[in-house]
Amino acid sequence: MNHTVTTTWKQNLQFESDNPSGHKVLIDTSVENGGQNSGLSPKAMMLSSLAGCSGLDVISVLNKMKVQVDDFKIITTGELTEEHPKHYHSVHVVYQFFGKELPQDKLKKAVDLSVEKYCGVMEMFRKFAEVTIEIEYIES
Repeated sequence: MNHTVTTTWKQNLQFESDNPSGHKVLIDTSVENGGQNSGLSPKAMMLSSLAGCSGLDVISVLNKMKVQVDDFKIITTGELTEEHPKHYHSVHVVYQFFGKELPQDKLKKAVDLSVEKYCGVMEMFRKFAEVTIEIEYIES
């Protein structure tokens, strides 16, 4: 199966990228790097892709388990190398679950399934970075 996106230069250092579903995203860089800060940076988009991929897995598994949470956030932090080409050498992913009487065992199982089995983006990241995982249960 192939995935194809088309990325089109818009102006200055801004690009627009599509995907097969027709949705578009703006890519740009910071003002200090010559951009207008009007979209996600390419490296930030990578972290968002990792969180989005794993998040989809986690919610799908929780739905199958009939587990509900009040809120769910994923905080993904990447540490870049010092030298060019700068790339993430380590990434830390924090899964935050919010709710009352959270079933920690089921939430952990959902995260583990994503991290160890389902998330292809997580697997890609492991090819070039050390990936660490943390789960936080926040009772409300």
